[in-house]
Amino acid sequence: MKIVKKRPAPIMTSSSNEGSGHGVELALLVLVYLLIGIGLDAWLNTQPIFTIALVLLAVIGQFVKTYYVYNARMKQLEQERAESTRARPEQ
Repeated sequence: MKIVKKRPAPIMTSSSNEGSGHGVELALLVLVYLLIGIGLDAWLNTQPIFTIALVLLAVIGQFVKTYYVYNARMKQLEQERAESTRARPEQ
């Protein structure tokens, strides 16, 4: 009987998990702000002023956050790449 070694499971990159996490965060935050805006408009008997303002605030805030998170991640990856190229012996 031949013994077959199990292959190690492939390492999943977190980029896909991070992307879907950011998407869910964006959708949930916009939904929460939408519901708060609808509640405020109903309570204060106003037109959808608060709904529109809060949804815009949520969307703009999430895009700004995404921009800064992306830039920080790119700087980190560039630094790791620079360190790995310095650590490699020349051939």
